[in-house]
Amino acid sequence: MGIVGRLAGLIGLGLMASCASTDAPASDLPVRSLGEILEQSPASDWRAVDQNNLLYMQLPTGRVIIELAADYTPLHTANIQALARAHYWDGAAIVRSQENYVVQWGRDEGDARPMGQGQATLAPEFDQPRAGVNITRLTDPDSYAREVGFANGFPVASNGSRTWMAHCYGMVGAGRGDTADSGSGAELYVVIGHAPRHLDRNIATVGRVLQGMELLSTMPRGTGALGFYETPAERTTIRSVRLGSELPASERVNLETLRTDSESFRAVIDSRRFRRESWFLDPVGHINLCNVPLPVRVRS
Repeated sequence: MGIVGRLAGLIGLGLMASCASTDAPASDLPVRSLGEILEQSPASDWRAVDQNNLLYMQLPTGRVIIELAADYTPLHTANIQALARAHYWDGAAIVRSQENYVVQWGRDEGDARPMGQGQATLAPEFDQPRAGVNITRLTDPDSYAREVGFANGFPVASNGSRTWMAHCYGMVGAGRGDTADSGSGAELYVVIGHAPRHLDRNIATVGRVLQGMELLSTMPRGTGALGFYETPAERTTIRSVRLGSELPASERVNLETLRTDSESFRAVIDSRRFRRESWFLDPVGHINLCNVPLPVRVRS
């Protein structure tokens, strides 16, 4: 397809998509740092995270908090919630840490830990219809999709008819075997390296880490094939995984994320695309989907 055809295709992707401008900011406007943009953002530009969609994973070194993407993978979200209520991951382990790729956790094959109301297999949820999804779209070119941007707080991509969440740093996916329906969310992984976008639409991406990412990204690398740990001593035991809605109020963290359809978020994109800080000799003028920060804060 020629350049004109590609542009026409992008324009025709739907009137509901909003576009993050690639025009350079006016030179007479004050330069705001990322911190200043967030400090000056109105409360209405932030979204409180539902505690029922938060997984609190307690490790020996601290706590990891994951937001489940109920809008994108409702079957997997419901199943993961059921597994958490059954305390399925209590005593499970971090089983894999592959350099520049993923950290994975779960139970060994044949482990008979009860799954409660959870299911061992689910229908695949690799993508969903594009229609009706309001995307704050990046006009920068992408190697893996016709359209990329952000919706409901997550990085997404689209081919025009279908949309899916992208495998950016900190995104969480449901491991599976060779068949599409072999993943249930009982085995999860998080991206710790350069975005493995080739996994998009091949695995159900179920959420993203909001807090504690440093506890996972610094796990000792596995020495076995694909970064799997070869001995039990190398593994890190998971003490517990709970839904935020299960925890006493005193143990919850009231998190909120910057709405990806807000003017503040568009300002964040522009501040990362055009680097006007004095250190930068070249303002760049481009941004990659997985290089746009998705701000999170504790609600005061």
